[in-house]
Amino acid sequence: MNDIELSFPGGMRVDACIGQWTIRTDQAKESGGDESAPEPYQTFLASLATCSGIYVLRYLQVRDLPTEGLRMTQRHSFNEKTHRLEEVEVDIHLPAGIPEKHRRPIERAVKLCAVKRAMEDPPRFRVQLHG
Repeated sequence: MNDIELSFPGGMRVDACIGQWTIRTDQAKESGGDESAPEPYQTFLASLATCSGIYVLRYLQVRDLPTEGLRMTQRHSFNEKTHRLEEVEVDIHLPAGIPEKHRRPIERAVKLCAVKRAMEDPPRFRVQLHG
């Protein structure tokens, strides 16, 4: 996997360059930003949602099941005292015509998401200062 290089284009913006792609982030106005892009934590939550989405989509595609009309919604609950993420709920609205026998395997497919698995068994973090 490619390294992620950060750049600081002004204000509270921080961009992450991954190979040929740039993911832009900013902060809310009340945090000093311009709200020109999602906040970093929002991109984290979006990575969890899109990872789950890829697994559902791929499950359907591999089995030649319909994907038209597939919708997913991810909701988050936060602890009021610690403000930490407490629960993630994923609603999957399957396309018409998906046989019942595929429901449990689709749920299991979501659990394979690498972002979700990284949260369940978190990596060690090291910070090194240079210069």
